[in-house]
Amino acid sequence: MNRRSVLLFVAGAASVALVLSGCAGAGGTAGGAPTAGSTATAAGATAGYPVTLDNCGTPVTVAQAPERIVTIKSSTTELLLALGLGDRIVGSAFLDGPLPASLAKAGKGLNVVSDFVPGQEAVLALTPDFVYGGWESNFTADGVGERGQLGGLGIGSYVSPAACKGARYMPDPLTFDSVFAEITEAGALFGRADAADRLVTMQKKALGDLAPAGTKTTALWYSSGTDSPYVGAGIGSPAMIMTAAGLSNVFADVRDTWTSVGWESVIEANPSVIVLVDATWNTAASKIAALESNPATQGLAAVQDKRYIVLPFASTEAGIRNVEAAGSAIDQLAALDKQKTK
Repeated sequence: MNRRSVLLFVAGAASVALVLSGCAGAGGTAGGAPTAGSTATAAGATAGYPVTLDNCGTPVTVAQAPERIVTIKSSTTELLLALGLGDRIVGSAFLDGPLPASLAKAGKGLNVVSDFVPGQEAVLALTPDFVYGGWESNFTADGVGERGQLGGLGIGSYVSPAACKGARYMPDPLTFDSVFAEITEAGALFGRADAADRLVTMQKKALGDLAPAGTKTTALWYSSGTDSPYVGAGIGSPAMIMTAAGLSNVFADVRDTWTSVGWESVIEANPSVIVLVDATWNTAASKIAALESNPATQGLAAVQDKRYIVLPFASTEAGIRNVEAAGSAIDQLAALDKQKTK
């Protein structure tokens, strides 16, 4: 399936979610049995509450659907928009790029409070009852506040399970099933279980419709860095996306999500294609310029032949755009291969 088709699937889920109704309420914390990532149980009430789960080692209980949510990172914001919860997002921050066209209408008027992680004072000024973060590091004294401290103020919190770093919680490796499980869990937490189920069904179909590259194509996932490139390693979203696209990750044997390497390792691997992550603060164009001006990398086959695949940053962290990213990589690789045969 091409990128346009995947976007249509996400847009369809957002449209369905908008007609569903939610419950008002606040968040809190309680205990739960830990597994890799997090687990949730919904008990008793007709609306599916309370929901109790263990999230990255932090116990969470939500008695009613949160009404005033702060989202940190694009992945969390986009998921809630796709679930029809845009009217409950009182503030967003640290977005990694513009919203995809499929979510532009749902995100119209989104209150972006900071380009980076906001301070706790700025977050509290929004009077949230819940904070949904893309990274564990969002929840620090210098960031939105520590999770225990927020809980003491009656503010619930949740971290994308794909970003858990603790033993027994860090996905090893991250899979699309892990990404889909977060969608389901978020649906339970925020009172959009039906919309989440529909979105997962659509994403699974889109994933199943992908036609990955049939021939072995070695690839470097180049995120950032000039002196020491920061690259996609073997167990995170870069590895997951590359595998779905039929690309062979040259750093697949590194047991981490991302890692710093030396250029000598890249030169030795000599990938046939380079996946470039495009962000406003670190553009694909700047990375291409660095690759083509650096005497150490000018000789790489992929650089000489300009075999670059460009993916927007917001589609490369675990979230609802990962299937789209894999589809885009497939389409771009096919175009490069076609150009090579001319």
